[in-house]
Amino acid sequence: MCGIVGLLIRNPELRPRLGELMLPILIGMTSRGPEAAGLAVFNPDSGARTQASLFSDAKGYDFAPLAERHHAAFGERPELVVHGQHALLRSAQPADALRRWLHAEFPELHLLAIGHAITLYKDVGTPAQIAQRYGFERLAGTHVVGHTRMATESAVTPAHSHPYTAGEDFCLVHNGSLSNPYEIRRMLEPRGIAFETDCDTEAACRFLEWRTREGDDLHTALKRGFDVFDGFYTFLMGDATQLALVRDTFACKPAVVAEHDDYVAIASEFHALAHLPGIDDARIFEPVPEQIYVWKA
Repeated sequence: MCGIVGLLIRNPELRPRLGELMLPILIGMTSRGPEAAGLAVFNPDSGARTQASLFSDAKGYDFAPLAERHHAAFGERPELVVHGQHALLRSAQPADALRRWLHAEFPELHLLAIGHAITLYKDVGTPAQIAQRYGFERLAGTHVVGHTRMATESAVTPAHSHPYTAGEDFCLVHNGSLSNPYEIRRMLEPRGIAFETDCDTEAACRFLEWRTREGDDLHTALKRGFDVFDGFYTFLMGDATQLALVRDTFACKPAVVAEHDDYVAIASEFHALAHLPGIDDARIFEPVPEQIYVWKA
């Protein structure tokens, strides 16, 4: 049992308050996922630089050499923002080049996400602990995808926590369980797609991102997924411009959507949305099985 969280701000005046509005939704999902939590925040105003979200398993890790060795390798001084075991590295280098350099020079670090709009945080602990650790309340942007985890398979570690990412500016969170993740892996690995964990959610994330790289839009990729994913799932995805939500044919994993002129909010249970301004005027509904919902930022 896990909790999913999504918030897309339609009213530009509210985008500086994204974290403030999202936080009670995330904490409201604690009962569904007290072991770990994470979120991806999308901010198209981040600029032209590539940004990489990094995590160290070692407490007290010294991130400072990142900036110096980046300067030595590329002749450019990056921006480095450190929050405990998490760091955000902003660079003028293309994402593929930066990814290869990080894997070669800092293999001990986890590359949580990379792109131009996405910043990703995930860690072990209660949602409130992680939110305080990384200052979630101060986050700004257009939309956010979050998750609270109660593990039913695979380890409880930051790497196994959600959101999962693949490619650039793409993430996925999952409530449910897939029965065929290794079948999906056997399909993708010969195509050069590498996996970092044994979590079933990673298989879904990498399949959908692969299909979009092959030319599908997200809606088409999800339609293909109905024939590929075996099991129970509610998937919530985000990229630089949109949120997308889908449930399997049985729809036994809960989700509630509140559509308002100012926002679209998503959670596993309604009580987590009840604090939102104007919620009484929102259109509130439960997504139907195998219908693809997409909201543009």
